Amino acid sequence: MVKKTGQPAYLQIADDLRKQVHGGSLAPGSLLPSTAQLAEQYDASLSVVKMAVGILRNEGLLIGQQGKGVFVQDQEPSESEQLPAMDLVSEVMELRTAVQDLSERLARVESTLSERSDR
Repeated sequence: MVKKTGQPAYLQIADDLRKQVHGGSLAPGSLLPSTAQLAEQYDASLSVVKMAVGILRNEGLLIGQQGKGVFVQDQEPSESEQLPAMDLVSEVMELRTAVQDLSERLARVESTLSERSDR
């Protein structure tokens, strides 16, 4: 049941399902109840339940199989598949710096080519 705590319902549902997965009541490989069943269980809309399940799929705890349902992932993603948020932030910053550097270099090359063609 979703409570009026100020926390969005989809996060409450995701937290509860996550606890069930980590606690073992939703075992690896087990089929998650249908979206309709979860919506009834949590007294929430289908879209709220879908958002909660989507969060857990993005975290790698659940995996969907077309036409079969959503299952608890058999194993935790390996460390190489998980990138902590700070690694992602630093990677984006490095990419931005590299793009800016390449843009500046391209501008210099274009300027040099323009000067040569003017001669």
